[in-house]
Amino acid sequence: MDDSVNENPRHAEVHHATDQDVSAIGALMERYAALGNVLPRTVDDIRRNLDEFYVIEIQSRVVGCGALEVFTPELAEIRSLMIAEDYAARGLGGRLVEHLIGEARTRGFKRLMALTYVPQFFHKWEFETVSKDALPEKVWGICVTCYKFNNCDETAVLKYL
Repeated sequence: MDDSVNENPRHAEVHHATDQDVSAIGALMERYAALGNVLPRTVDDIRRNLDEFYVIEIQSRVVGCGALEVFTPELAEIRSLMIAEDYAARGLGGRLVEHLIGEARTRGFKRLMALTYVPQFFHKWEFETVSKDALPEKVWGICVTCYKFNNCDETAVLKYL
């Protein structure tokens, strides 16, 4: 069978991350953190928060991940959304976003947010660009401890579910 058929995004499987996925998530995190696109996280931190992570696989290879972090019973965040460089621009990030939106709805969240360098990507799923001040749960719960706090260059997006 032609490998390009097997590597088609339609054949990608999204599932909750497991212990076997930690090193692949760590490798994605290391790559994107080196580019300055995500904050660095240790493998131990990934393992401690593994229940937040979802992965997308093609032919048993983790080619992307994303996390759903809970702030309040009403607010969750899509974060750590990353696709392996050799699988970029194939719709896999969108598959993860759709999965995370579905998961957030299933779990009863009313609002779903993200901090991003590419707000137009999230606009495709009806996220709106908002001021970070509209998300005090994130800003004063997490962002305040970030080294970029006073010079944050990410854009906040929000979707009402």
